Amino acid sequence: MKNFNYNYVILFYDVGEKRVTKVFKICKQYLKHYQKSVFRGHITPGNFLELKGKLKKVIDPEYDFITFIQTMSESSFHEESMGNTGIDPESLII
Repeated sequence: MKNFNYNYVILFYDVGEKRVTKVFKICKQYLKHYQKSVFRGHITPGNFLELKGKLKKVIDPEYDFITFIQTMSESSFHEESMGNTGIDPESLII
């Protein structure tokens, strides 16, 4: 099995109220804020490990939930949104 260089990440989270601000600030250091609890963007493997390490120190693994979707580029997935995304639809074209 070949190793791929996954350098684009979509991150979403649901964490306790006391930790929301900390998680948000950590994610903002590495990725672009997309909507509410969603971040995405290009990231190096080293920065990805660093991001996960910082988040691991802040969250409560019994209560909090963070998901990382890794892709090879921002053009290697299909995205479809419905409803009021709060974002200019023109900026959603990937």
